[in-house]
Amino acid sequence: MTDSGPKFKIFKFLKIIISGLVVTALLLFTAASIRTLSLDVNIGLQLARWEKTSNISLVIDHHQREQLLARFKEAVRIPTVSFSGEKSNTSALLEFDRFLRKAFPTVFSSSLVRHELVANYSHLFWVQGSQSDLVPYLLLAHIDVVPASESDGWEAPPFSAQEIDGFIYGRGTIDDKGSLMGILQALEYLLIKGFAPRRGFYIGLGHDEEIGGSKGAMNIVRVLKQRGVQLSFVLDEGLAVLDGVIGGLEGPAALIGISEKGSATVKLSVLMAPGHSSMPPSETSIGILAAAVNRLEENPMPRLFGLGPERGTFEHLAHKFGLPMKFIMSNLWLFAPLLGRVLERKPETNAFVRTTTAVTMFNAGVKVNIIPSLAEAYVNLRIHSAQSLQEVLDLIQSTVGDQRVKLELVDGFDPLPVSSMDETSFGYQVIKKTVLDMFPTVTVAPGICIGNTDSRHFKDLTNDIYRFAPIWFKPGDAQRFHGINERISKKNYEELIVFYFSLIKNCDIQKLPKPHSSIHEL
Repeated sequence: MTDSGPKFKIFKFLKIIISGLVVTALLLFTAASIRTLSLDVNIGLQLARWEKTSNISLVIDHHQREQLLARFKEAVRIPTVSFSGEKSNTSALLEFDRFLRKAFPTVFSSSLVRHELVANYSHLFWVQGSQSDLVPYLLLAHIDVVPASESDGWEAPPFSAQEIDGFIYGRGTIDDKGSLMGILQALEYLLIKGFAPRRGFYIGLGHDEEIGGSKGAMNIVRVLKQRGVQLSFVLDEGLAVLDGVIGGLEGPAALIGISEKGSATVKLSVLMAPGHSSMPPSETSIGILAAAVNRLEENPMPRLFGLGPERGTFEHLAHKFGLPMKFIMSNLWLFAPLLGRVLERKPETNAFVRTTTAVTMFNAGVKVNIIPSLAEAYVNLRIHSAQSLQEVLDLIQSTVGDQRVKLELVDGFDPLPVSSMDETSFGYQVIKKTVLDMFPTVTVAPGICIGNTDSRHFKDLTNDIYRFAPIWFKPGDAQRFHGINERISKKNYEELIVFYFSLIKNCDIQKLPKPHSSIHEL
C-alpha cells in the first residue's frame, strides 16, 4: 500500500500533462481552422465605388496592331547592350533615341509633355496634370539589355525580333523593352485621343540598369531631387503573372513586388609566401581559402521565412490551394518554420527563406608547379528583408572563422524598405485594380524581388515602390530572363499596352474609395 501512493500521484500528474497537451492541441487546431476558413486578404477595394475617370477607351484594330508590333520589333533589333563594368553600346543608345522620336511623334510633340535627356542617353518625361495638388507618380523602365549570342543556342538570332508561333524572340522582349514600349505606346494613344490628366506623372527610361544604374537612374533621381519632386509611388519592372508555375495553385497569380532583397559582393582572400610544388607546406593559400568557402556552403544563413514580405505572398495565395496547403499557408503564425524547411530544399524557393550565398569566382595560381601566394574568391549574397548588410558580414566572418582569410566588401546595400499594400495604399490598390479589371480570374498578391532594379535608387523620393508588369510566365519561362530564347507573345505585348493605358487612367482619381466593408449596401 505504501508504494501505490507515489505511483498514483505520478500517474495523475502525467494524466494532467497529457490532458493539457491535448486541450492545447485542440485549441490550436480550432484557431487554425477558424483562420483557414475566415482568412480573406484579397477582397480589398474591388467591390468599392471607384471614382469615374475619363471615358476614353482603347480598341486596337488590325492596322494599329501591325504598326505597334512593327515598332516593338524595331526596338528589339537595336542592340542596346550594357556590358560588364560601365561599358555600354553608346551608338545603339543614340540610335534608340532617334527611334523613339520617330515611333512616338505625339509624345514628343505634345504641349502636355516635357521631355529631356539625362546623362546623354536616359530619358525623363513629365506629363503635366491639371491639378497640381495631386501628387505625381513615376513609371520606370530601362533601355539597355544584357549581352546575348546566337551561339548560346537561341532558336532565333537574339536581335532579330523573329516571330515564331505567335512569339517575338529577342533580347529585351521581357527585360525590359516590352514595358518601355508599352508605356510610351499607351501614352501615345491617350494623347491622340485627347487625354489630359488631372494627376501629372513622370516616365523615366534609364540606359544602364543592367550595370547598376549609376549614370541613368541615379541621375534621373538627382534631377528630380533638385526640383523638389516627391512621388506618390514608383512602378518598375520586377514580378509578373505566374501561370502554372507555383505547384498546387489554382489559377494564375499576379505578384506585385513590394520590396527587393539586398545585395552584397564580398571578396575573400588568403596571402601567403609562394613556394615550389616539390616542397609544399602543410597548408596553402588555395587550401585555406577552399576550406573557408566550404564552411560558407555547409553553413547557410539562418532560416528567416515568415519574417519578411514573403509571408504576405503565401497568405494572399492560401485560398487558391487545396488542403493541406491551404491550412498550412493560412496559419504561418504556426507553420512558418515547417514551411521554411520544405521551401529550402529547392534553389528557386530557398531564395524566399534566407539570405542566399553563392561563390561565383575563385582565382589562384599561375603555373602548375608553383604554389601561389594569393588566392581569391568572390561571394555574391542576396540579403533577406529581415537582415541587414552588416549582420550578414558579421555572420560570414564568424562562419569563416579564420584570421588568415581576409574579408572585403566590394559593394552592397541593405534590403529595400517594404512598400505599403493596405487599403489606403494608392499605388498598390490602383495597380491591383488595373490587373483585376483586365484579368478577373487572376489572384493578386504582394511579392519580393530576389533581383534588383533601377527603382531602388528612388527610395528617397517615395515610400512606395512597386515592381510589376503583366508579362505572363509559364513553366520554364523564368529561365529565359537573361537566358536564351527570351520572348514575348504578340498577344501579351498588346496586353502590356492596354495595362499601362488603363493604369494611367485609373491613377487619375482624386483619392481611393472607401473600403466596401464601410459602405452599407449589398
